Amino acid sequence: MGKIKLDSRLSAVASLVREGCIVADIGTDHAYLLAHLLEEGRITKGIAADLRKGPLDNAKKTLIDCEQLENVKLVLSDGLDEIKKGECDDITIAGMGGILIKEILERTPWIFDKNIHIIAQPMTHGEILRKFLAENGFVIDKELAATDGKRHYCIISAYFDGEKRIAESWYTYVGELIYNKDEVSQMYINKIVAALEKKLVAIKKAGDKPFSGLSPAHGTVYLMKNPFTVPL
Repeated sequence: MGKIKLDSRLSAVASLVREGCIVADIGTDHAYLLAHLLEEGRITKGIAADLRKGPLDNAKKTLIDCEQLENVKLVLSDGLDEIKKGECDDITIAGMGGILIKEILERTPWIFDKNIHIIAQPMTHGEILRKFLAENGFVIDKELAATDGKRHYCIISAYFDGEKRIAESWYTYVGELIYNKDEVSQMYINKIVAALEKKLVAIKKAGDKPFSGLSPAHGTVYLMKNPFTVPL
C-alpha cells in the first residue's frame, strides 16, 4: 500500500481516473491525489498545477517524500492556461466552485477533444457546471457522491462528444446522481432539495409573487425546473 491516504472526496475523484493516463491536477495543493495515483500504479506521469507558489512548494515536498517527484511536472498556472494540448489525457479539478471550474474550461480550447476526460468536483454551483458541459458538447457519463460526515460532494465525469444538449433543469441540480442507488448519492440529493426549500421560504417571506402561493413541495419543484432564478 502507498503512503498517501485520501479522504472520501479525493478517493472518489481518484476512482474515476483512467488507468495509465497522464493526469493534470488543477489546483493541486499538496498533490495528494497525484501522489496516491502514482504510488498505486494507476498512472506513471502527472502534472501538478496551481495558481500560487506556496501550494506548488507543498506539492513538491509531498512528491519528494513519496519518491515520485521525477514523475510529476510542477506548473505555476491559472487553471489550465500554462498546460498545452497533448500534455495530459485526464484533467482533475477538485475543491473549486462550479462557476470557476466552468470559466477554466471554457477558456481552454484544446479540452474540446474526444480524447480528453474531465473529472470535476465542484464545491458549489454544480448546476452551473452541468449546464455548461451539456450546452458545449460534453456528455456526463458518470457521477459519484462522497461525504466526510458533515459535507456532501458530487464528482462529475465528462467527455467531449460534440453533441450540444439542452439539459433538463432538474438535471442541472442532480445530474447522474439521480440514477445511483447508493445512500451517499441520496444524501446529496436530499441536501440539494433542502437547500431549495430553504431558499423558497426566504423568497416567500420577501413576498416575491411567483412563489407566494406555492407549497414547499411545489415550490421546490418550481425551483428545480427554474434553477437559475436562485442558483445554489
